[in-house]
Amino acid sequence: MDLPINLTNSLIETLGIKIVELSEEKAIATMPVDDRTRQPFGVLHGGASVALAETIASIGTYHLLDQKKEYCVGLEINANHIKSKKDGIVKAVATPLHKGRKTMVWEIKIVDEQERLVCVSRCTMAILPIQ
Repeated sequence: MDLPINLTNSLIETLGIKIVELSEEKAIATMPVDDRTRQPFGVLHGGASVALAETIASIGTYHLLDQKKEYCVGLEINANHIKSKKDGIVKAVATPLHKGRKTMVWEIKIVDEQERLVCVSRCTMAILPIQ
């Protein structure tokens, strides 16, 4: 998927995050569960899940902005880790709960290959003017 921003040489590339769908109604990304994203006990690191959640909320917000005048940054994020995962792929499905002029709030559900909930997150994005 072609995006108007460069995602290489970033945490997104390092964690293997791929943006697979982007629309006004939702944004979807995947991330492998492998040596890059596991914690020392062999399961998906909660921080990797949070990075995936904030990434897809950021991309989803950016997609909805006037990109010549605005950009976005994470303002707040929380996550509940529901189920562990040792390998494979997780998918983050983000839906906007609020689309404001200064902030957007996203709900992100991270699921496994069988659509079982692994993590649920809410992320608030701040919308800032380009100076």
